[in-house]
Amino acid sequence: MCTGSCARCLGGTLIPLALFGFLANILLFFPGGKVIDDNDHLSQEIWFFGGILGSGVLMIFPALVFLGLKNNDCCGCCGNKGCGKRFAMFTSTIFAVVGFLGAGYSFIVSAISINKGPKCLMANSTWGYPFHDGDYLNDKALWKECEKPDNVIPWNLTLFSILLVVGGIQMVLCAIQVVNGLLGTLCGDCQCCGCCGGDGPV
Repeated sequence: MCTGSCARCLGGTLIPLALFGFLANILLFFPGGKVIDDNDHLSQEIWFFGGILGSGVLMIFPALVFLGLKNNDCCGCCGNKGCGKRFAMFTSTIFAVVGFLGAGYSFIVSAISINKGPKCLMANSTWGYPFHDGDYLNDKALWKECEKPDNVIPWNLTLFSILLVVGGIQMVLCAIQVVNGLLGTLCGDCQCCGCCGGDGPV
């Protein structure tokens, strides 16, 4: 297996996922697709920026590192042609762990928000969380307890579900890169052949 090519493939997949996560989190600031009058009426978990920070920013950097691995110089250092490539693969493992933690953060925040339900205007004319332990997920009749914002329940549920799925996929891809990076560190990469006068893989 060419570990550099594998990493590049993973990086190319993580970029659009990060953009999806970033966009989903932005849309959560507009419940029901509308601008809300008071930011205090937004669900608390939206302000945790799971999609913007976890699945977004913290995922972009690992993805860019992965994308650059295939073209990374494999001629190495100190007379060891595998040194440079192996170090790059080891570095990618560290970034993969960072990405895994970021995606895990987004995943957990999304799961908590889905279970908790959205913050909304209740029948007693106060803003709060009318649902408990995800009971609204199995009983759509409970949705009437949220009077405003309009359609806030399907809006939050859809977007946080997207973040949950995106975070889960990102965690799997980063875990794969951890294994891939360790293999590249220990065994080298099949792309490093014919380099600096060498004839075989590193």
